[in-house]
Amino acid sequence: MKMKKSIKESHTLYAVKGYLPKRQESIQIGKLGHFAFEKGYYVYVGSAKRNIRSRVNRHIAVEKKQRWHLDYLRPFLKIEEVQTYSGKDGECQLFAGLRERNNGSIPAKGFGSSDCKCVSHLFYTEKNPMLTFH
Repeated sequence: MKMKKSIKESHTLYAVKGYLPKRQESIQIGKLGHFAFEKGYYVYVGSAKRNIRSRVNRHIAVEKKQRWHLDYLRPFLKIEEVQTYSGKDGECQLFAGLRERNNGSIPAKGFGSSDCKCVSHLFYTEKNPMLTFH
């Protein structure tokens, strides 16, 4: 399956959808600790005030210095889709909306949300999630 990318330079928010082909008993996610990840789909929501294309391309790359939480999970994922958003709703609202729409669960508390009050910016679902919002 070819990865689907929809990136608009004027956008400041993005969602990266990846598929984990088999359960992982323990993956170290930076300083957050070790987490088990079930087989299925994962959606990570992030923001980039500028150069959104560079940020997204970095997240998609496998070989890189591990800096963000997603960098630790990325080698195990098959990235299927990337979608960008205007940013009018904010990163936390976008995450909450996508998670609710797809009935997602939180696999790792604190993942990608160290700069806000959200429980996480990564959700899991067994079914292929939709990245459209509103």
